[in-house]
Amino acid sequence: MRGSPAPAGPALSWARELLAGIRRRLEGRDLALIAAGLTFYAGIAVVPLLVLAFALTARLTSPERVEELGDSLAGLLPEELGAPDAVSRLVEAGIGLSPLGGLLALLPMSLYGEGLRRSLLRFSSRREGLTGWRGRLAALPLLLVTPVLLYPLLLTVPVMVDLAETGGLAANLGRVAVGFYGVLAALTVPLAWGFRVVGAGRVRWPALVAGALFTAACLSGFLQGFVLFLALPLDLGAPFGGLVVVGGVVAVGLWMFMLHLVVLCGWLATQSLDELLERRSAARVGIDRGLLRGGRLGRR
Repeated sequence: MRGSPAPAGPALSWARELLAGIRRRLEGRDLALIAAGLTFYAGIAVVPLLVLAFALTARLTSPERVEELGDSLAGLLPEELGAPDAVSRLVEAGIGLSPLGGLLALLPMSLYGEGLRRSLLRFSSRREGLTGWRGRLAALPLLLVTPVLLYPLLLTVPVMVDLAETGGLAANLGRVAVGFYGVLAALTVPLAWGFRVVGAGRVRWPALVAGALFTAACLSGFLQGFVLFLALPLDLGAPFGGLVVVGGVVAVGLWMFMLHLVVLCGWLATQSLDELLERRSAARVGIDRGLLRGGRLGRR
């Protein structure tokens, strides 16, 4: 006689319930289309956001220090697609940003908050008015902490430069690890703020912290993959009649789309984890109450 299947372990049971919660939230929703919409908002906001971040970091430290670290970062990136030159221009624009230019940059930068709120609300039944303005205003406070997050990340660049110059397997693995954990640390707080405040996600702190850390780790890994992609000897202009600029823009857009797929999946996992924790907590409370009631009846 065939034996009954062995019961699933706690970790496997949690994983199955998490995946079931994610699948349930995806029913009737086009994840790729929502990610594409969020990528559109990000395409408008990413340059003003980076310029403002470098500008505020230069005010917090000094323009010379930010320029020095920016040059080191540019030297770490592959030459393909003009990545080092793009970083140098962003740093230069941030250092030279005027107060009026900073105010003007707030409008396109805040559009990312609108896109994130609209995207995350698609996975809930909640309806609200003035969604765009709510998302924009909720994203603005993040600017106050961008120097605190960006400057420590820039401080890891000289360490990675030294490891790159050392060479060897151990040094290269160390360089990847430093970059991975540096980006993870820089992204965790913005993601938690985006899920909880910008996206108006009603999740509890344990699920929020776990979800933000998990999503930040996935994004950091994808960004490491993007740097590796830049180093590949690919003719990006071949599918576009030899127009390398067009191929480069499409490639960057595709990577941004993939990053936002990760963000949305991270949010779905956070929601599912919050639901699972609530259900498990309610079950434990029910068991405790049952045991307490049974004890009282036994004493009678």
